[in-house]
Amino acid sequence: MKAGFIIAACVVATASAPLAAAQLYQWKDAQGRMIYSDQPPPASVKNAQQKSFKGNLIESGESYATRTAREKHPITLYSSPCGAPCDEARKLLTERGVPFSSKDTQASTDAQAELKKLTGKLSVPVIVVGSERIDGFESGQWNAALDRAGYPKSAPPGSKPASTTTAPKN
Repeated sequence: MKAGFIIAACVVATASAPLAAAQLYQWKDAQGRMIYSDQPPPASVKNAQQKSFKGNLIESGESYATRTAREKHPITLYSSPCGAPCDEARKLLTERGVPFSSKDTQASTDAQAELKKLTGKLSVPVIVVGSERIDGFESGQWNAALDRAGYPKSAPPGSKPASTTTAPKN
């Protein structure tokens, strides 16, 4: 029974594979009815439309929740080689699989100016999640901010976050 079911499932999957890239035609017949068919319309039909359907392709390894959170609440990490606090901050974001923009305040005068304008000082690490800013690293506060923004609590297996680092400008 199980073998028969598996064989039937394989046959259906194989037979339906061409449908993933199927052509669909749409036109109105002489009575004004809308017709949809996988066969081309008669030659007498005017204004026929041909639709192409391609397979569903997800081009990013990023989950829907992560993408939505990133669009609504982008993350910027201001850091430098400051030791444990900056290392732990980056590790937390990486382990959660959070995409973030990283600005090195030691390597970039532009990043220094942004941080000074944002906080009034040059102390790192600082994270900005959407419009929320947290000075210094405290994992509980950072996790709470990421949770409020809708970021997943952990990275999907085998994924790496898309972190971008600002090129130094002096």
